[in-house]
Amino acid sequence: MKSPYDVIIKPVISEQSMDQAAAKKYTFKVAVDADKTEIRRAVEEIFGVEVAKVNVMNREGKVKRMGRYVGRTAAYKKAIVTLAEGSKEIEFFQGL
Repeated sequence: MKSPYDVIIKPVISEQSMDQAAAKKYTFKVAVDADKTEIRRAVEEIFGVEVAKVNVMNREGKVKRMGRYVGRTAAYKKAIVTLAEGSKEIEFFQGL
């Protein structure tokens, strides 16, 4: 069984994710093999909140060139977690 800290890798801090934080939607980079129920349990355990919905996206790596060589950046999975109405907000995102 994976630890919640193995499932949630890091928060995604961008303009769009900060705008969604006002509506209690928080974005995280998560483990590639994690599913929605694992993500829900991890967020609830780490931050002590109640999760209403989890949306997951698989992001492909971008194609990059270095001279004549072509490669890709690493692919990753991103999750947008919506909190329940009565749940408190995640304090980590409040100070940003």
